[in-house]
Amino acid sequence: MVTAERTQTGLRVEKNLLKVLKGLAEYLDMSLGDLVEGITLHAFEGRAPFSPETLDKIGQLKSVYGLTMTAEDAHRLVDR
Repeated sequence: MVTAERTQTGLRVEKNLLKVLKGLAEYLDMSLGDLVEGITLHAFEGRAPFSPETLDKIGQLKSVYGLTMTAEDAHRLVDR
């Protein structure tokens, strides 16, 4: 087990993306922070963070919460 020193942070995330992340964290029975840490650590190593089953669930959550953005949109978002 690895010991981590965590800090509280405030960050801005697109509304529907946050809903999907929260729903996924609930589905996986983990905190939102743990989910974001896991996604980030996988991304830093160029590894996919999700199984095919989890990707199916993400697709369902995206549909429920109206998330239509894709990775292509990541660096082109503007605030309303």
